[in-house]
Amino acid sequence: MENFEIVAKTLFGFEEILAEELKSIGATDITLLKRAVKYKGNLATLYKSNLYLRTAIKVLRPIKTFNIRTQEDLYTNVKRIPWNQYFSVDETFAIDGVVSGEIFTHSKFVALRTKDAIADQFREEIGTRPNVDTNDPDLRINVHILNNTCTISLDSSGTSLGKRGYKEEQVEAPLSEVLAAGMIILSGWDKKSNFIDPMCGSGTIVIEAALMAQNIAAGSFRDFAFQKWRDYDYQLWKEILQDAKMDRIPSSAKIIAYDIAPEAVHVTKGNAERAGVLDNISVTKSDFLETKHDGEPATIVVNPPYGDRLMEEDDIIPLYQEMGTQLKHVYNGCDAWIISGNLRAIKFIGLKPSRKIELYNGPIQCKFHKFELYRGSKRGK
Repeated sequence: MENFEIVAKTLFGFEEILAEELKSIGATDITLLKRAVKYKGNLATLYKSNLYLRTAIKVLRPIKTFNIRTQEDLYTNVKRIPWNQYFSVDETFAIDGVVSGEIFTHSKFVALRTKDAIADQFREEIGTRPNVDTNDPDLRINVHILNNTCTISLDSSGTSLGKRGYKEEQVEAPLSEVLAAGMIILSGWDKKSNFIDPMCGSGTIVIEAALMAQNIAAGSFRDFAFQKWRDYDYQLWKEILQDAKMDRIPSSAKIIAYDIAPEAVHVTKGNAERAGVLDNISVTKSDFLETKHDGEPATIVVNPPYGDRLMEEDDIIPLYQEMGTQLKHVYNGCDAWIISGNLRAIKFIGLKPSRKIELYNGPIQCKFHKFELYRGSKRGK
């Protein structure tokens, strides 16, 4: 199969771990970009990228790159692309635009001009034009403009890969599946030892951990845009899915979820059941500050309230202080990772972080801190 260029988009701070994921599925010529990784592969690589990558948001196949100096340059160059090679007038399409620079400042305008160029090409060639369907198009087209460079790509994913398909219910301020998976990978959890989320919310972190522990492909629960492409190879996709099922492994890791809210416990159990990992997760209604620990080493990953919607600012700092005390006295021997968008409150944990990583939860700038909870003194470890 012929190799071609592919771009996987990701979250800030996940570029390196996405590159490692790409190596594991056979990608070559891997180059790190800002919030993306560029690489080469064939059709099988493209399919595997959507199925396996836990830290990718979109997988794009660039088909044309050109320079632009005026708004008219965009229209002219898009119109030169032979669109009837990719879809017919009877099929629907949609445009997503991402812009950065001085020529274009509004992604919706870029999407509109791209749509006009494609529609006009069809109309001039066959007398009619295809329809736009923003919800479920036959072909989704991505337009990326950075300063004077425009790249037109086919979106092979469709819906964001962060929407795995198992999370039909969620509580307020949910964490994305991509962010949760990336945090677990950054934590260095070995997928065999104990894993704990003491404030589980919708269960995203523990479900992603359970999927990793059993080597269940991230995209196992959904369909992808490439399945509507003209060159879609059903037999190849069927073989890749079968291989993914064969690669699943049993897990003895003890994965534990707590939450003080009964609704969160209910939602976590429902989402875990849809993901097929409920039997691998212990979900209990409990206040983290009242939990016990059996003394075994564990990796703790937690996304506590930041104080924006879920709790008032005055309540946040005491909560973080109590979290630090609980970790220090109950969870010694563990590694605790805490993500927070409240950069002031996290300083009140009262423990010295051994690592600090900048991440974003949606638009919220966060710090992901590692606290090594030693037994006794660090010197004696």
